[in-house]
Amino acid sequence: MKIIDAHLHFGRGEYFDTVARAAGHENTEEALRRDFRASNIVHGIVMGNLPVEETSPNYPDIFHYCVGIGGDGVTEIAEGRIEKILPALEQHLKNERCVGIKLYPGYHYFYIYDDMLAPVYELAAQYKKPVAVHTGLTATEKALLKYAHPNVMDEAATKFRAVHFVMCHFGEPYFTDAVAVMEKNPNVSADLSGMLAGKIQDFELFCTRKKFYIEQLRGWLAYLNAYDRLMFGTDWPLANFDDYIAFTKLLIPEEHWNAVFYDNAVRIYHLHL
Repeated sequence: MKIIDAHLHFGRGEYFDTVARAAGHENTEEALRRDFRASNIVHGIVMGNLPVEETSPNYPDIFHYCVGIGGDGVTEIAEGRIEKILPALEQHLKNERCVGIKLYPGYHYFYIYDDMLAPVYELAAQYKKPVAVHTGLTATEKALLKYAHPNVMDEAATKFRAVHFVMCHFGEPYFTDAVAVMEKNPNVSADLSGMLAGKIQDFELFCTRKKFYIEQLRGWLAYLNAYDRLMFGTDWPLANFDDYIAFTKLLIPEEHWNAVFYDNAVRIYHLHL
């Protein structure tokens, strides 16, 4: 079975090196290619953490990418600032390697349904590229969950119907709300990344300890029954590839594995592989 990791990060620096080692990997292109082959991962989609103005990111050929807005810790999302980055943003969207836009609410204090983002959504619709959005828990205490709650995607998806949204991390742990948003809005898909971190030493023990979590998530996914709008993702380097594949197989009925692990990402992100 071929696999696409529809949500990962790729960068240099001590942080990426440290979390990659904790997950049993090395943060190098050579090691990543080796780990991809070992896990039968044939492609990945990088969620960009570079400034929008860097219009030629040097990602390896095993990746497409979503250009990040606000994920670099530098670009401020505020009234009057969005217009300044639109030319660079459009340049990314014209690039076939760029398959979408990534927003980081929660880490930055804005609601994704704010009208100041309308020009961004107009470009996304024009170029037929989805907008991936961080939802759910955050990695820092300074972030505010109210901006990253999956319910905010309901207003954005309703107001901007021409845009296809991707609910990153399936709003974890707000699964009930994530399901309601996806059930109501056919222009919302989700990736299942960001639910594991590090290397799991005893997977069976992990499943026992996380039994309630796994059963609840699996149950809500079955209730939603939208396996054509779910994508495998790891949030690498935070998680181990093989652990995440095994974890996802627990959540998804086997008859939907090909769709969730590969086909949906190809269709939603318009990949030509």
